[in-house]
Amino acid sequence: MLQKGPAKKVTIYVNEDTQYHLQPLYEAILTYLMHKGVAGATASRAAAGFGPHQVMHTTKTEFLTEHLPMRIEFVESEEKVNALIPSLYDMVTDGLIEVQDTTIVKSVMQEHAVEAKRPHQKQQGKGKLLRIYMGEKDTWNGEALYDAIVKQLRMMDISGATVYRGILGYGFTGQTHKQGFLHLSHDLPVMVSVIESAEKLNEAMETIENMMKDGLIVMSDVEFIRLVHSPAPLEPPDAT
Repeated sequence: MLQKGPAKKVTIYVNEDTQYHLQPLYEAILTYLMHKGVAGATASRAAAGFGPHQVMHTTKTEFLTEHLPMRIEFVESEEKVNALIPSLYDMVTDGLIEVQDTTIVKSVMQEHAVEAKRPHQKQQGKGKLLRIYMGEKDTWNGEALYDAIVKQLRMMDISGATVYRGILGYGFTGQTHKQGFLHLSHDLPVMVSVIESAEKLNEAMETIENMMKDGLIVMSDVEFIRLVHSPAPLEPPDAT
């Protein structure tokens, strides 16, 4: 753990698409720092920026977003920073490395109790897979339809539901909905997926159908295995 007092702050600027041994350079730097025992490091992705090439990179244009700047920051002792800099210098062939004097005012790491591994319960059987397809802009009583459906399923004691947001798709009308910087869409495809017993889903079907104007509902037979951790044992009451 870092000690209170003088230290060094290192900031590394690289492009998001710069590669190092078949992986993004910023990921390779973070991995290297973690393996060297650095107390902590953060990688941040900028919304816009330019470098010595005098080219503006921004999320507003799909072509220019490929080279957005990444910033990696960490704070360590001067001794450790001096040991790390040579390797970081070799890794960063196109970018900027900055080292600043800083002062650690407070460094605290809470200890987390290691929870004993509890056995899990295994539930297995036959059920139904329900998939509900709709548009992202579909609504129900003023809120997003997929959000309203999940809330209804939860109130009906359905064990779980997952919402998937598509990046490309088309429906009955044949109109393509695509996510992208040059092709903005406010009606991307959304799917709600649920696995439950046939009895519970049959009860939920009527409610869901009444909430939908356009969309598709698909029901399939499945076999499921559900693993549930056993509850933690209760501590005995204090006898004092």
